[in-house]
Amino acid sequence: MTGIEDFTKPYGLVDKIDAFGYLDYLKSNPDAPRKHGKVVLVTADTPLKASRGEGKTTTTIAMIDALRERGIDAAAVLRQPSMGITAAGSKGGASGGGKASLTHPELIDWGLCGEMGAIEAAQNLLVSFAEKAIDEGKLDTVLVPRVSEVPSRSLRSTIVDAGKNNVAERVVLTPTCELMQIVVLSRSMDELAERVGNMTAGTKDGKGVKFNEFVDLWRITNILTDAVKPARTETVNGSPVYVHGGPFANVSLGIPTLASVEMATALHDVVIVEAGYGADAGAQKWLDIACREFGAQWPSAAIVVTRATTWRDDPDLQWRYPFHVERLENLGIPTFPLINLWEGEDELVDGLKATANELGFRTPIIGNLYRDGGEALAPQLDGFAEAVSVEDIPATPESHRGTPLRDNLNWVSEHAYGVPAERVVEKAGFEASLAEAQELCESVGMNLDDLALVAVKSPATMTDNDALPVQERTVTLKKVEPHTGAGVVHVNLTTSLTTPMPKIV
Repeated sequence: MTGIEDFTKPYGLVDKIDAFGYLDYLKSNPDAPRKHGKVVLVTADTPLKASRGEGKTTTTIAMIDALRERGIDAAAVLRQPSMGITAAGSKGGASGGGKASLTHPELIDWGLCGEMGAIEAAQNLLVSFAEKAIDEGKLDTVLVPRVSEVPSRSLRSTIVDAGKNNVAERVVLTPTCELMQIVVLSRSMDELAERVGNMTAGTKDGKGVKFNEFVDLWRITNILTDAVKPARTETVNGSPVYVHGGPFANVSLGIPTLASVEMATALHDVVIVEAGYGADAGAQKWLDIACREFGAQWPSAAIVVTRATTWRDDPDLQWRYPFHVERLENLGIPTFPLINLWEGEDELVDGLKATANELGFRTPIIGNLYRDGGEALAPQLDGFAEAVSVEDIPATPESHRGTPLRDNLNWVSEHAYGVPAERVVEKAGFEASLAEAQELCESVGMNLDDLALVAVKSPATMTDNDALPVQERTVTLKKVEPHTGAGVVHVNLTTSLTTPMPKIV
């Protein structure tokens, strides 16, 4: 009988799974054995510093180990981290740590599952085609940026000598690029090829030109043959983990590929999905982009991770953690606060529980997961297991497609950041950027308001200044950039960079 192993091949020390092929097999064979697993979203408090993680991956790994210890068939789907930032040591790796770690963390942290390099090569080839189109008079400008896994300040803005006219170009990190978004959102090679063809290469006489007008797309899809296949690995305790898709939820999607999550739900009863940075970033994008706009499964439960120091040490920012938990609860998602203790913090447990009780939280899950792994969590998961065991899978809320972009921005600002419409302000030049984006979309036969909104923001702040009193917090709209192939539109809010630099640590 055909099963997942028929779509799996070794790839070095991990396996690669043809998720597209497996999902197509299930669609064509409705009686084939499969599960209908529940999705649980792991997100976090907004970190005090962009370079400091709260422990989402460590929590995700410890959670599946703990659930499997309780006899529940659980698996995790993680994002493939960016070598240039994560593995260079600016923050923790994306493979957990201590007793809550993967068997081959170096493969994950350094991008050796292959998709980062392949996506980088494929998008850079597209840019090369666009540059050649300049030479041939098919384009006047190049809009799609080159990408690199190794960041460099010198690459944020460049001028390329194109003979008679110099051409402005730029370079972004691989996870933030449009081709990564296309891989994350696509569920078949045909869909992926169509999306690549719909990418806007540049402009000619002020009108957008898509790649399908002058490029044979097989050149790109061939490069991505292995990049679209999730890697299968496991925790040090033998729990299954799938790794696929891009990080950086502040400047891109920051979620695993939809195909990898859909595949995992066909194989396991509970699938824990990790989303990037805080609930204002990765969770917002899983719910409002993956679920609302692209049909991913709405979570049956959520876990909001924080370090004890993030939650309690800055009085001006203490509002953020309760805001995240309450927001998810208000969406009908049973939400469990999880506090990831560091060494020497065990004596804080009673005080943390008391504070959680005062805030009206569900009973918090607390443990030093690096030291104790899933063993710390298994005895605390009665309420969580009960919430996830509810039979019905929650329905995905309706799409915002067609909502005017400005209205959509007001909605996200209010619901994800706690800033009402009257305090959403526009920086000089925003209106011109919005009009230019609308014109570009119209010139390639698209409606800007049909694109899913990707808020591009600082990972460490929810508003322009989170330390202000609630009635004074604002969100400033700065720039609009449509990604017509991915079907999303970027809007810059607070300070953020698509080519951030690693810290020396």
